Amino acid sequence: MAEVEVFSDRQALIRAAAERIVASAAEATAARGRCLLSLSGGSTPRPVYELLASPTEARRIDWSRLQLFWGDERCVPPDHPDSNYRMTREALIDHVPIPPDNVHRIRGEDRPEEAAIAYERLLRTFFGSGAAPERSFDLVLLGMGADGHTASIFPGSPAVSESRRWSMPVHVARPREMWRVTLTAPVLNAAAEVIFLVAGADKAARLREVLRDEAPSLPARLIAPPHGVVRWMVDAAAAAKL
Repeated sequence: MAEVEVFSDRQALIRAAAERIVASAAEATAARGRCLLSLSGGSTPRPVYELLASPTEARRIDWSRLQLFWGDERCVPPDHPDSNYRMTREALIDHVPIPPDNVHRIRGEDRPEEAAIAYERLLRTFFGSGAAPERSFDLVLLGMGADGHTASIFPGSPAVSESRRWSMPVHVARPREMWRVTLTAPVLNAAAEVIFLVAGADKAARLREVLRDEAPSLPARLIAPPHGVVRWMVDAAAAAKL
């Protein structure tokens, strides 16, 4: 089931996304005693994380019951400017009382294959040893690039067709050549809830293709949990061609 919510501008989108994260965390904690949250990198989530770290919002979350994961990571050290972990730490983690043991980063400083194997091993301690989990995260945050990629599942990459591994290394040439580690569809599609945060006019054409099923091979189309909900939270600029 997919839902589309259009917000007047980026600030309204940021506020609504933060509110939804707070609500999802509360719902999961009430139902299961904890919330397993997979985070996204990129420019759109950062202000959401900064808002969640503000005193007013931070007190609404029981951080001791939150477990943080990442949907992808660039293969750089954790203090590198390109690190998704570093961005999240600076925007959120350093400002809230989350126990260090509840923060599960992808080790981008390791060899890509080793980092991917280690992260899948970690995920399996939470979600089981089957080919695909019956249920994984309570909430997954994702973005979508202008090329239709999500996490680090890029068009034409082996990650698009991966059905066995939950985490894998991906070599990309653009926007610059580098290795990344990404979660894959089998584990993302076992989530209870997925939120795509999409902002900006440069995403408008691709968003139309994805939501109107005009390009079924785009990576963002792969994420469709059969037993969960997908929320597309977009600003007016990104929704201009819908």
